Amino acid sequence: MAQGGRMSTHQVVIVGAGPTGLMLAGELAVAGVDVVIVERRATQDLVGNRAGGLIPRTLECLDQRGIVERFLAQGTRHHVVGFVMAPLDITDLPTRHNYYLGIWQEPTERLLAAWVEERGASIQRGVEVVAYTQSDAGVAVKLSDGRTLHAQYLVGCDGGRSAIRKGAGIELVGADASVSYLIAEVAITEVPPVGIKHTARGNTGFGPVGTGRFRVVVTEAEVITGEAPTLAELRAALRAVYGTDFGVHSPSYLSRFTDATRQATTYRAGRVLIAGDAAHVHSPAGGQGLNLGVQDAVNLGWKLAQVVHGTAPDALLDTYTAERHPVGAKILKATMAITAANRGDAQTAALKEVFTDLLAIDEARIRYAGLMTGLDIHYDLGPGHPLLGRRMPDLDLDTPEGPRRVSQLLHTAQPVHLDFTGPRRVAGPWVLPVIGAVPAPATVTIRPDGYVSAVT
Repeated sequence: MAQGGRMSTHQVVIVGAGPTGLMLAGELAVAGVDVVIVERRATQDLVGNRAGGLIPRTLECLDQRGIVERFLAQGTRHHVVGFVMAPLDITDLPTRHNYYLGIWQEPTERLLAAWVEERGASIQRGVEVVAYTQSDAGVAVKLSDGRTLHAQYLVGCDGGRSAIRKGAGIELVGADASVSYLIAEVAITEVPPVGIKHTARGNTGFGPVGTGRFRVVVTEAEVITGEAPTLAELRAALRAVYGTDFGVHSPSYLSRFTDATRQATTYRAGRVLIAGDAAHVHSPAGGQGLNLGVQDAVNLGWKLAQVVHGTAPDALLDTYTAERHPVGAKILKATMAITAANRGDAQTAALKEVFTDLLAIDEARIRYAGLMTGLDIHYDLGPGHPLLGRRMPDLDLDTPEGPRRVSQLLHTAQPVHLDFTGPRRVAGPWVLPVIGAVPAPATVTIRPDGYVSAVT
């Protein structure tokens, strides 16, 4: 029993109030699950500007819950994504959100947190998980303030060093770091060259983030891991690249990251699940990390809700790893390729030139644009219509209640069955990302995450 006998019981406990944990909490709350988030940060504040944008599939997921407009109001739209330094035009992709939305992680988290609290879920800040045990009856989670939370399931959304993953004995396997970077937001006494400078080791660059302040990323001469960087190291790294450190001082944020690429062998161990960076770590090249985690949450949320409510067997949770692990593995390979292409030596420059020519071909551009936007995701649900296992197009529908978009029918996170026979048939063919035109179906069953589970 916890100190002072303080205990509480919930259906699901989530550890970590980053974008992944918040999205999962929102998904569960919409589905009527009693969920609580535990977060060690005392506030939603983040030091520095972290992950910087939302890809089209993530925007579609937010649209499915009726909250995308909140994010659009605070972001900027960019109709290109990058792959191995080649800009890919995504204007012609068949989606309502044919753009990358530039928005920093802090406002993203604040918007998600507001949604979660509107749905009645609790975010308990300033506490950490110190231990947990699981049994056939559930999970007991001991907190740093002496309380114990009891739940049917525990989900670790607590980052790459996830204590929840480690406690469950889930392995993280993959490639060690080949390069390390320093990233900072600093004041500068000398005006630096804004933009990217290519070096044999990788890219370095400056971008303004406010009056007299800049965001800087610099590739280090040697790989350094597991150590908190210092301002002296940042200055030395800049001098090695530019011959000067531009008088950088007063960092509001200073961190080190690498291209280490690792993925959990499974996303589930009994009543413990993991999502986001707890399940996969990789270079931030390509801007995929936050988006990959949010989409993990959307895949897991409805499944966990159905199991908790007793409308689906526990075995449904095994499909979470089966579906999301291949998606994660594909993105991890893409980030490795992008990181390799960031080197500035003559051989890599030649490779980028070849790739730029290749990606100018429409078929190649569309294929890799699909990858980088998340619109190419296909869950293997067996043979059948090309729609099976793919995201449902956000069609305009004529319903008995009046005009509706498909995404509006998913606001309550419940399955949707559409019958297009008779006078309400939607003419075909339908156009899907990457694979193109497909025959219009007679009926479609859509999962709460927006993917098609049955077609006739």
